Amino acid sequence: MSELLINMIQAHSVDSSIGIYSICSANEHALKAAMCYAKNESIPLLIEATSNQVDQFGGYTGMTPGDFVSFVDHLASLCDYSKKNLILGGDHLGPNTWQNQDAFGAMQNAKDLIKNYVEAGFTKLHLDATMRCADDPGNKLHPLEMEIIAERTAELCEVAEETYQHIGENNRRLVYIIGTDVPPPGGAKFSETKIRITPVKEVEHTIQITQDAFKKRNLDEAWERVIAVVVQPGVEFSAESIFEYNSLRAAKLSDFIAGQKNLVYEAHSTDYQKLEKLREMVQDHFAILKVGPALTFAFREAIFALAHIENELTLKHKNFSPSNIMQVVNQVMKKQPAYWQKHYSSSNDSIEFLQKYGYSDRIRYYWPIQQIQKTIKILIQNLKNNLIPLTLVSQFLPNQYRAIRAGLIKNKPDEIINHKILEVLQDYTLATSIKKWSSSLALSEA
Repeated sequence: MSELLINMIQAHSVDSSIGIYSICSANEHALKAAMCYAKNESIPLLIEATSNQVDQFGGYTGMTPGDFVSFVDHLASLCDYSKKNLILGGDHLGPNTWQNQDAFGAMQNAKDLIKNYVEAGFTKLHLDATMRCADDPGNKLHPLEMEIIAERTAELCEVAEETYQHIGENNRRLVYIIGTDVPPPGGAKFSETKIRITPVKEVEHTIQITQDAFKKRNLDEAWERVIAVVVQPGVEFSAESIFEYNSLRAAKLSDFIAGQKNLVYEAHSTDYQKLEKLREMVQDHFAILKVGPALTFAFREAIFALAHIENELTLKHKNFSPSNIMQVVNQVMKKQPAYWQKHYSSSNDSIEFLQKYGYSDRIRYYWPIQQIQKTIKILIQNLKNNLIPLTLVSQFLPNQYRAIRAGLIKNKPDEIINHKILEVLQDYTLATSIKKWSSSLALSEA
């Protein structure tokens, strides 16, 4: 619940090595792996849905906020993980999906979106009103005026507070994230030298005018529950490159937020950063680290490795019928290019390579498609019915081979997939010192 986040912010003010990571994914395997891991490690878990992924109309996942909560609750039950240790967040909540509408219509939809999230039980809300609507004044290529952003942010907060009061929840409080100087969705399309680091004066201005907008709407008490600001610290990834965190370049940002009471930064696009870089980010007060594509990237690695194993088993079992998962995914992506074609502009050969292996991980949008889901089930069932020779595990999944030999996991496809995802989560757990912090909490048992 949100009280855990408030506690984390307080703990970070005493010990800057303490933070929390946020799972930004609707992938069932990624969420289940994260939840079972959180259960075993006795740590809280922050899971977030994005506004284009989950909304009142279903988003691209087909889930409303209520559906997403039910989905997460089901996975928690499978892992025997207490829902009291779960924090649910909404990311980029605002007019994002409705930018082609006029401001009035887009904001009405955004208000309904906020209302749905609060009613469903989300307690961490990233209020994002930075998007231009169809009739907004000014140059369409330039950012929206900060004063308009602040006013709309306060307007959305007012809806959240009113909804919260109406449903009469007394055992949880809403916390807010403001600011949205983040990379474009899908990864960068520029060189590392051009990555923008948010200027301190811009952060200071964002905080001040948003606080003023809150006060105008009598949201002073809600302002006390604004816990983080989103900025760009120079962290990003493109289809083929990772732009690593540089503490020196972000030093001014770090120094500024250290002087702000009960405020930290929330860092987006931290995927693929090395463990030591993630640690540096937390120390520099980027205390909330968001990760998503790196988890589904690991999931894809596991699925493709298991597909190679499956193909090898056709040599051993003459009547074996492989799932052909890689070919199925490739066919579906070609037929439905909407999720990748704006992000890759290379030659045809390179595009097919990036579709599969790019850091941008556009393939993650295709896993929920029914045809692909059915094929994954065939793959997993094939490997359950035919014990995978350890020599093949060693060939294609050497880390999981060692885990099997050490007795940490069983030689089963589901456990192999989970372990591959956990390799990412373990870095975030170490980087945020979350076990050190959570050991002082009285976490609920399932």
